[in-house]
Amino acid sequence: MKNWLQATKYTTAALTLGIILALAMFLALTIGNVRLPNSVIWETLVNGWNSSLPIEAPGQGGIHDIVWLLRFPRILMAALVGAGLAVSGVVMQAIVRNPLADPYILGISSGASLGATVAILFGLSFTFGDNSVGIMAFMGAFAISLGVIFIANMGGRANSTKLLLAGLALSAVCSSFTSLVVYFANNKEAMQSIAFWMMGSMAGATWGVLKVLSVVMACSILFLWLQSRMLNLMLVGDEAAITLGYDLNKYRQIHLLVSSLIVGFAVYSAGIIGFVGLLVPHVVRLFVGTGHIKLIPFSALVGAIFLVIADALCRILLPHAELPIGILISVIGAPFFVFLIVKRTYSFGN
Repeated sequence: MKNWLQATKYTTAALTLGIILALAMFLALTIGNVRLPNSVIWETLVNGWNSSLPIEAPGQGGIHDIVWLLRFPRILMAALVGAGLAVSGVVMQAIVRNPLADPYILGISSGASLGATVAILFGLSFTFGDNSVGIMAFMGAFAISLGVIFIANMGGRANSTKLLLAGLALSAVCSSFTSLVVYFANNKEAMQSIAFWMMGSMAGATWGVLKVLSVVMACSILFLWLQSRMLNLMLVGDEAAITLGYDLNKYRQIHLLVSSLIVGFAVYSAGIIGFVGLLVPHVVRLFVGTGHIKLIPFSALVGAIFLVIADALCRILLPHAELPIGILISVIGAPFFVFLIVKRTYSFGN
C-alpha cells in the first residue's frame, strides 16, 4: 500500500511538471518583439499541424513564420537542451561522486570552446558548411571525453578520482590553447562571435537541427534512465559494487561517453550553457532524493522547464536585443548555491 501511494505521488508530480512544461512552452510562443494573443497562437498551431504543406516550409504567412519557423523551434531546442544538460549533470555527479560536478567538469566545455574558436577564427565553412562552428564544437567535446577515458586508464584501472583529474588536466590544456588562438587573432568580428557563442543562445534553432537533436536526447536519456541501478552503485563506491559482482569501471566509461554525446549535441545546437547541469540536479534531489530511477526523469522535466523560461526571459529583458542565456542562468544560479550553503540539512548522499 505504501509503495502504491509513493508511485501515485511521483506519477502525479511528473504529470504536473509535464503540464507546467506545456504551459511554459505555449506562453513562450506569445513572447517576443511581436506580441501575439493566445487565440492567434492556438489557431496558428492548429492550422500548421493540419496543413498539407510541411510546417518548416516558409512563405505560409507572417504569423505562421513567426510561430513555426522562429519561436517554436527555439522553444523546443531549449526544452531538449535543458533536459539533456540536467540529466548529464546527474550522471557526471554520480560518475565522479562529487556534488559540484556538472556536464563540463571533465573538460568537455573546454574542448567544445577550442573547437568552436578554431572554426570561427579560421573559417572552416568550406569543410563543414554553415554548421562548421557547431560541428567543430561537438568534435572537440567528444574528443576530450575520449582523451579523459584514455588518460584515466593509463597506469591502471580508471576510477572516479582519475577521471576527475584527467578532465581537469585536459580542460586546462584546452583553455590554454583557446586563449593562445584568441591572443594571436586580429579579427575583431570573429572575436565578438566567439564571445557571443560561448554565452549560449537558442537563436540558431532550425527544424533540421531539431530532428537530430530530439533523437539523440531521447535515446541517450532513456539509456541512462535504464542504467539507474548502476548509477546508484556508483554513489556507494567500487568496493560495494565488487561485492555484488559489478565492474563500475566499464559502466563509468560508457556513461561518460553517452553524457558527452548529450553535451556535444547541446553545444552543437546552442553554444555553451553552464549551470543547468549543476543547478537542476540539486533542486530535484531536495524533493525526490538520490535514487536515479526518479532523479533522471524529474531532472529532465525540470531542466526543460528551466531553460524554456530562461530563454523566454532572455528575449524580453532587453528592448530590441537578446540577452545571452548563459548570463541570465549564472545570475539565477549563484544565489541558489548560497542558499544551499545556508541550508545545513541538505546533503549529496542523503
